[in-house]
Amino acid sequence: MNPRVERQHQLLPPPLRDCVDEFARFLAAERNRSVHTVRAYTADVVSLLTQAASMDVTDISTLDIRILRAWLAALRENGAARSSIARRAAAARVFCSWAHRLGLLPTDPGQLLASPKPQRTLPTVLRPDQVTHLVTPQPTTPAPALPDGLPPTTLRDHLVLELLYASGIRVSELCGLDLDDVDRERRVLRVFGKGAKERTVPYGVPADRALTAYLTHARPALLQAAQQSPRPQTATTTGQASGHALLLGDKGRRLNPSSARRIVNRAAADRGLPHQSPHDLRHATATHLLEGGADLRSVQELLGHASLASTQVYTHVSVERLRSAFQQAHPRA
Repeated sequence: MNPRVERQHQLLPPPLRDCVDEFARFLAAERNRSVHTVRAYTADVVSLLTQAASMDVTDISTLDIRILRAWLAALRENGAARSSIARRAAAARVFCSWAHRLGLLPTDPGQLLASPKPQRTLPTVLRPDQVTHLVTPQPTTPAPALPDGLPPTTLRDHLVLELLYASGIRVSELCGLDLDDVDRERRVLRVFGKGAKERTVPYGVPADRALTAYLTHARPALLQAAQQSPRPQTATTTGQASGHALLLGDKGRRLNPSSARRIVNRAAADRGLPHQSPHDLRHATATHLLEGGADLRSVQELLGHASLASTQVYTHVSVERLRSAFQQAHPRA
């Protein structure tokens, strides 16, 4: 929890505070949610129960639809976005359903809770030629060069960009890859997505070439640099050590998602392209696949979407691009 949420958590009446803690354990242990999901849902429930406590609720059994609606109304008055309100309402429904199943709530008020549909904006997607420019290594500042003339971090960054676009995987999935998750012979990745669901994702020849260069030259160099570092090894750094991680950071430990985001953002800035994130490359992968004739179900499987509705937004991106090209080029547009 962040400090603000932690303070709110501590100020809750003990029965409500204990309920939040049990709910967090349920999400992590039984629902197998990620650390980020548990943190977000816990913060939303703390916010809800803080509202309930301000309305003289000291026991979870008296939580009702009136309190849920008052909470959403307060969020709206404080300027929360529609998407934020919708997400918090979803967290409240999961919480109320869990409490009702355990007998903590006599009824499930979450079933009566309506929330605004978030406004879905179409993602801005790079053209294929722009992606090619993005993933092509650029001249770098002087650094210890490897046999192919590029420093190890450049080879690593090149692989990050190639794999993100080639596979369309999430940045957390990329950073979670181990060496034995890569099948070089079949050119596929074993990926563990949301809820630890496993799927197999293919990657192409350019990504395979980048992988060969990285594994041959860059990864051993990054490991060697970490071993020669004067920084003492502690329990914390040992826990973050590379192990079998595919992608390594500058200090030889597993690359973290924040560093991967900086790699993508910096590459786009260096090439004069619009701001890009790993998720933007995921959007580009899906859109270019559909524009190239891939069917929606295959793209859904590739991206690891639980619902086809999450994938269908990319069909709108393709239609918008087609409409734009028509209006620019057709003499009777």
